[in-house]
Amino acid sequence: MSTNVLRTADGWWVVRGRHAVPVETKAVTTAELLADRAAVREAAASDAAGTAVTDLAPLSPVTTPCRVVAQMVNYRSHARDSGFTGDIPPTFFRKASGSISGPQDSVVRPAHVQFLDYEIELGLVMGAPLPIGTVVEERDLPSYVAGLVLTNDVSARDVQLTKTQFYESKSYPTFTPTGPYLALLAEKDFARLLDLRLKLSVNGDLRQDRTLADMIVRPAQALTLLARFQTLDPGDLLLTGTPGGTALKAPPKPVEKIGALLPPALKWKTFFSSQAKNPRYLHAGDLITATIATPDGLIDLGEQRTPVAETR
Repeated sequence: MSTNVLRTADGWWVVRGRHAVPVETKAVTTAELLADRAAVREAAASDAAGTAVTDLAPLSPVTTPCRVVAQMVNYRSHARDSGFTGDIPPTFFRKASGSISGPQDSVVRPAHVQFLDYEIELGLVMGAPLPIGTVVEERDLPSYVAGLVLTNDVSARDVQLTKTQFYESKSYPTFTPTGPYLALLAEKDFARLLDLRLKLSVNGDLRQDRTLADMIVRPAQALTLLARFQTLDPGDLLLTGTPGGTALKAPPKPVEKIGALLPPALKWKTFFSSQAKNPRYLHAGDLITATIATPDGLIDLGEQRTPVAETR
């Protein structure tokens, strides 16, 4: 059975229902906590009454600095929304770990960004080194992945598209809300991954709702492909893609073909003029709510509630 761990300014906690018990550990980083699993097990087995979870102010359970790697267009529904047809080559990109923020922190829109988008994603937190050349089979996942976190790959679409720049457009501070829980998985829990359902709402309007069964490249294969060129260490984070339902969608094919004939500056001016009429982009005052859980709740990564604010 998975064990949910929460981090606050005072340290680490094991969540048991509505209460949390402190973990007696000197660990400061996520990697150090994963190396002290005995302390986590002791807290989980404790008969202490604990503290109400609602009285705790959660931080991201993934500490920084760390590597943050993400998969692009990794759900069939997102591929359809993005206008992709046929086979989609597996693609990775990096995010700055300075973009990681807590599960209740505001997502801050930079002043020059007009088209701010959301992308709920399941994050894999590494528990062991992944050397170059590693081949990960499904049965090997527990040897490399310690647990799961809920993340939101917030994106500045006008930066991403006009500059073809993923790193900048997804790396501004607060652009990776993470948590509240780090769900440390038991070996048998990995068989439940495809049951996990990702749900994201904006102001109560459900925008994204899919299970991992919609995923194109699943975690074991993703780690194998990534290990061709990228090492990972305990505490590093892999974002595994988002389902359909983001604000950004590809234009109809006839419009796309016409746009391809225009000079780049005019093409993007025309495209973003049409996007300005799209009400689904994020604005100051919006509230993003996100959850990832199995239907029976045996794996539950908690709920993110992140308001949207503007740079002052």
